[in-house]
Amino acid sequence: MTSSRATAPVVIVGAGPVGLLLACELRRAHVPVTVVERLARPMTESRASQLTTLSAELLHERGFSALLAGAAHEPRTHFGGLGFALSPVDSPYAGHWKVPQYRTEAALGERALALGASVLRAHELTALTDRPDHIRCTVRGPAGRRLLRAAYLVGCDGAHSTVRRLARFPVTATPATRRLLRADVTGLRIRDRRFERLGTGFAVAATRDGVTRVMVHAFGDAPDEQHGPPAFAEVAATWKRVTGEDIHEGTPVWLDAFDDAKGQADSYRRGRILLAGDAAHWHPPVGGQALNTGLQDAVDLGRKLAETVHGRAAPGLLDSYHDQRHPVAARVLDHVAAQEQLMFAGPEAGPLRTLWSELIALEEVRAHLTAVASNLDHPFSQVRKGRQERQCRTSTQT
Repeated sequence: MTSSRATAPVVIVGAGPVGLLLACELRRAHVPVTVVERLARPMTESRASQLTTLSAELLHERGFSALLAGAAHEPRTHFGGLGFALSPVDSPYAGHWKVPQYRTEAALGERALALGASVLRAHELTALTDRPDHIRCTVRGPAGRRLLRAAYLVGCDGAHSTVRRLARFPVTATPATRRLLRADVTGLRIRDRRFERLGTGFAVAATRDGVTRVMVHAFGDAPDEQHGPPAFAEVAATWKRVTGEDIHEGTPVWLDAFDDAKGQADSYRRGRILLAGDAAHWHPPVGGQALNTGLQDAVDLGRKLAETVHGRAAPGLLDSYHDQRHPVAARVLDHVAAQEQLMFAGPEAGPLRTLWSELIALEEVRAHLTAVASNLDHPFSQVRKGRQERQCRTSTQT
């Protein structure tokens, strides 16, 4: 086994969109950064594909206009499967924007490398030690063991975060009670289904560029203790049981199973170790909020961590990352839990859905839910407020 040492002010674990955007933010502020990623190559699946108004604005400001130019605009959304047209908002990126996650990740990865970030792929974090003045990380890669020393370590490594586990972050979590299946499939000729509740379950189907994404839940299906993607035969069988349609002749290009477990780290910071994205807060992919909340975490943390590394931070600045972002994710978790009951609960959810259908018919309710879905509602995040204040100062000076 070989061993080598390297030092960087910040080590990020996880080269998904959140970790890569954080790396970009730090490099823009001239902070050297090393990103450690377990996978040998970037993912190629679409996974999360929705950018909200706030996320699109933030990416536009950072020069990702080409990424957004190829996005499909979606003027409608849903709450708990009850669809409605998004109300107008004051933004060039009003609405939702459909960008496959692999494209977002590729654009962020290319930018991070161009800005000088070091990305270690096929490297896995195996141990860490939190010292008073630095963090020591042990990572294992193709050439053996490697020791990294950093002033700060950030876990952007997903819902099953190794950083969160090794650093023993306390969490508040709700265990899984149901299981859902997803697949991207080519060669299908089935109609689109937008959040349909049927007699035995729940089904979604949407086709774009020859690929149909199906999502299905059979009422009463319990979570599977074995993690990992399902067999396509299981997806097809469940789809037929719920919808009556036969999709087994299609060709799967991506398979996924997920449950409704959800939770949040009690604190996003423990000394020199911080969490962002799904490592800090995790929930099922309902409403397209996980990726967007994580990207906004990265923007907020990037500025505060850079100021801290450079020695320019006001007292408490880095702690304010938790203070401002934790309530945002807590609210997202509440909204996700409410939507799960509307979508996935059995026949007992009928009266609740009837009431919500009446509420969504009211313009005031749609305007509020539009702000929620666009990430323009919460008073906790200072991201957009700070940008608007800077724009006002600039216009006043000119």
